[in-house]
Amino acid sequence: MKLHASAASGIHLVSAYGEGYVAVNGARHERNLILLPDRILPWNAADFDALRAEDFAPLAALDLEVLLLGTGKTLRFPAPHLTRALVEARVGLEVMDARAACRTYNILAAEGRRVAAALLLR
Repeated sequence: MKLHASAASGIHLVSAYGEGYVAVNGARHERNLILLPDRILPWNAADFDALRAEDFAPLAALDLEVLLLGTGKTLRFPAPHLTRALVEARVGLEVMDARAACRTYNILAAEGRRVAAALLLR
């Protein structure tokens, strides 16, 4: 699906997504990633079932208001002990399927919020 976001110059926005990929500003990504308004980082989390607390710890250090966790094709909630670092850093966590995370990320990023989307694409 293609997204048509209003032009917010200088920030990374999701321009399309589909089965196993997301396009950011037109560039296609097929690996799990962490999307921030000013950069794109690889996310080495293997898949939802293999999530570990260590996958969330670096996200807590990104100075975020909110982290959107896109859990792939379907909505799945991680065990609370996995996201403890986010709670301790006072980072809000919203869990949704990857498509909803992409849409929500675009809105919050365009508003200038300190947001990131951690997207599980595999």
